[in-house]
Amino acid sequence: MSIINYIDTHCHLDGEEFREDLDAVVQRAREAGCTKILVPAIDLPSCQSVMEVCRRYPDYACPMLGLHPEEVKADWKEVLSSIKQKLPLQKERAGGEASLLAIGEVGLDFYWSREFEQEQLEAFEEQVRWSVETRLPLMIHCRKAQNEMVNILKRYAKELPGGVFHCFTGNETEARQLLEFDNFVLGIGGVLTFKKSHLPEVLPAVVPLDRIVLETDAPYMAPVPMRGKRNESAFIRHIITRLAEAYGVSEEEVCKQTNQTVARIFSL
Repeated sequence: MSIINYIDTHCHLDGEEFREDLDAVVQRAREAGCTKILVPAIDLPSCQSVMEVCRRYPDYACPMLGLHPEEVKADWKEVLSSIKQKLPLQKERAGGEASLLAIGEVGLDFYWSREFEQEQLEAFEEQVRWSVETRLPLMIHCRKAQNEMVNILKRYAKELPGGVFHCFTGNETEARQLLEFDNFVLGIGGVLTFKKSHLPEVLPAVVPLDRIVLETDAPYMAPVPMRGKRNESAFIRHIITRLAEAYGVSEEEVCKQTNQTVARIFSL
């Protein structure tokens, strides 16, 4: 493979799965050409662990803080109140050893259960308002809830700074709907490489290359040929190869475009 540089916009480096060999995981990522890793929180404890990991790898691991929809329970208001205390009042005041890059991972997920559907809707909208207030972009998780998510985002569309629709796996119609939010892009990960994935056809048909960012969602969703293994940032090389094939461009061009998009969305 040629020497290329890329950014992993979504990796749970603070997870238990990386506890035993985190330094080695980061070293492999660096050697593969990964120049930054964005690390999302999912709940109150992970807000702490994400910041600790990002302090451990300054200027390399970058934090995002938020409440994941699957973690929204009856106590969501108290949890959000605690998380909000960790946010900067304004993006430009987010200085320090591990500047916050985004509000995330937030969103809606009705795949397994709708038990806390109303709570999820309210918690997501509250965090969307945080994005408007702080000017920090959103890292959005959405599963089986695109219509509900879009309805909420439309209320704030003119005010939102932008963000990423993480782990996009949808069809052309769904992609077009999301791209109507001008400052948002699609996060593309290992699913692109799966045998039954339609993304290699869907993406070039309706999604400009400059509306895509790369991600792993590690330790989950490892790409082919690593599928079934613990995912890590070094494996994005396989996603880059597949994207280059799908768009008919070089791997270097994929990296150039996606890196520029990350810089634009996250003000890097």
